[in-house]
Amino acid sequence: MSAARPPLTWLYAPGDRPAVVAKALRAGADVVIVDLEDAVAPERKEYARDATAELLAQRQAVPLHVRVNALSSPEGVADLKTLLPCDGPSGVRLPKVVSPREVVRVARQAAALGRAGLRLYPLLESALGIEEAFRIARADPSVGGLALGEADLRADLGVRVDAGLDWCRSRVVVAARAAGLAPPAQSVHPDVRDLDGLAAGCARGRALGFLGRAAIHPRQLPVIERAYLPTAREVEEAEEVVEAARRSGPGAQALPDGRFVDAAVLTAAHRTLALATPR
Repeated sequence: MSAARPPLTWLYAPGDRPAVVAKALRAGADVVIVDLEDAVAPERKEYARDATAELLAQRQAVPLHVRVNALSSPEGVADLKTLLPCDGPSGVRLPKVVSPREVVRVARQAAALGRAGLRLYPLLESALGIEEAFRIARADPSVGGLALGEADLRADLGVRVDAGLDWCRSRVVVAARAAGLAPPAQSVHPDVRDLDGLAAGCARGRALGFLGRAAIHPRQLPVIERAYLPTAREVEEAEEVVEAARRSGPGAQALPDGRFVDAAVLTAAHRTLALATPR
């Protein structure tokens, strides 16, 4: 039996615009993220929080995450107090995390409210957050994955060209893997009209070890999916590896075309086939 396909598309929608959130839930994303932070003006924070609590009271067909405000801010405190008791969210995204203590505090708060199984996703958006990536990833069993906030990180580091973030990206990919987490998804591509740039960035992210990408508009979803789904040739090669391993049993071997197959290659083949599994 094939493993379920991991999520590849994570679509943000502003929490103070319920109609846009409803549209996002129908857009075909693997996960919808209701944003209470950057997408919501200060005077709309309370409304966004209340509207999101109302949404979370309804059953949704798509996994729903919520990005709360900064944990040290009054708005972030109010977000957690209101939303953690809700049954609706399958994940909470924690912005600007710089210490494992912040994650532990939220995990304990969730557990005290009967939501011990709620998955937490720390966002690393500063130099300190990147330096603490592995410790944050290992902070608590409730951590479901890491994510990058590249706009804030770029500003913090004074980086002017995209390649200047590649070391930070690789650091987060390695930290996630070392902590036993799924590969992180890429940060958003902010220009919704630049689909060629989005595709190029996804190709670069895939080469660095990311899996999937966050989006801010439904038109970005098919571009991300195409970039991260394996090609027909990649699927064919993975099937050949799995079949060769099935026939010959454990141990390294060489395929007729010269490819060398060992346990690591077999693991990669299974990962490819899992990605090719329809949702």
